[in-house]
Amino acid sequence: ELEVGTCEITALDRDLSHPRRTIARQTARCACRHGQAAGTARAKPACVDARLIASRQWCGMEPCEEGEQCALLRNRSGWSCTRQLGRIKTITVS
Repeated sequence: ELEVGTCEITALDRDLSHPRRTIARQTARCACRHGQAAGTARAKPACVDARLIASRQWCGMEPCEEGEQCALLRNRSGWSCTRQLGRIKTITVS
């Protein structure tokens, strides 16, 4: 049983078949408080304000690691996190 306000990763699948690119699929389970929903904070599953999820304002969750810049994808299907050295992580929501 999860403690209220916490999340755990239940499945993680990595595809390394593409050169210079890793595709990862992660599934998490969360026990969020009223007004919260499962989301991402500091690159980890977390309970976040449900309004951010409903409005697809992904960067409002502060989903990137410290030192990374968050940018919404054009169609708001996710976000990207960019490091100073130019490494980009793109996250899509399904």
